[in-house]
Amino acid sequence: MTVPFDPFPPFQEYARPERLVSASWLSARLGTPGLRVVESDEDTLLYDIGHLPGAVRIDWKHDLNDPITRDLVDGEAFSQLMRDKGINRDDTVVIYGDQSNWWASYTLWVFEIFGHADVRLLDGGRNAWMAEERDTSFIVPEFPKSNYPSVERNDTQYRALVTEVLSAIDAETIIDVRSPDEFAGVAETTDYLSCGPALRSGHIPSAKNYPWTDTMHPNSRFRSRADLEQIYAGLDPHGETFTYCHLGDQSSHTWFTLKYLLGFKNVRNYDGSWAEWGNMIQMPISRGE
Repeated sequence: MTVPFDPFPPFQEYARPERLVSASWLSARLGTPGLRVVESDEDTLLYDIGHLPGAVRIDWKHDLNDPITRDLVDGEAFSQLMRDKGINRDDTVVIYGDQSNWWASYTLWVFEIFGHADVRLLDGGRNAWMAEERDTSFIVPEFPKSNYPSVERNDTQYRALVTEVLSAIDAETIIDVRSPDEFAGVAETTDYLSCGPALRSGHIPSAKNYPWTDTMHPNSRFRSRADLEQIYAGLDPHGETFTYCHLGDQSSHTWFTLKYLLGFKNVRNYDGSWAEWGNMIQMPISRGE
């Protein structure tokens, strides 16, 4: 059951405006049949101190990743997660989270990999909702188990693996979305709850630095399309593009920006990111700007 798109005028300038919803639109439609809301945070305890009414929690680390293979969950595990959360295959799913939607974007990216047709991002995420003092709840909703079908993972269209990125050096566009200091190798990624250490600092050779934070206003909402086009003016929207950060979360946010707000045709997220690259033996790195 597809829920109508948010007609908020500022969204209409984006390439795929149906992929965003505003806080006012969502607030007016909470509880609508066929509309499900998911909170996905870096700090998973935030859900317990207040969340959108009716929202379920998806823990990016425990629900979406296989701890043995250091990989995404397989199709059956994802389908079982959807059944347990009471999400149907034809539901409209709106995802939001903390940290300006880092992990919300990652969770949306995973939904896309498993072919969920209608998944959207709450512009501004948890920050914007709380800043507007909108309704929150402590109640953990219980929904009947769904009949979500078994699905297969489609890595090819959405995801890049380390071997593909390695072969793309000097041949394709590789975007490092971390801070300039992390990119240059003069600062380590140690100040995020979700980050494990990397033995080396720096960036992938030939990568270009486009910090993901440049795409948002201070209130965590996306900048206009004109602003975004100016930020990414040097990139080819039709060329092969890879995004990465430290764990694939911030780069999922940039992946969303390029694909759905600017209409890039061939952009994939390298979720192994620097946690993988910076710890691999004999993997080439660069330092400096």
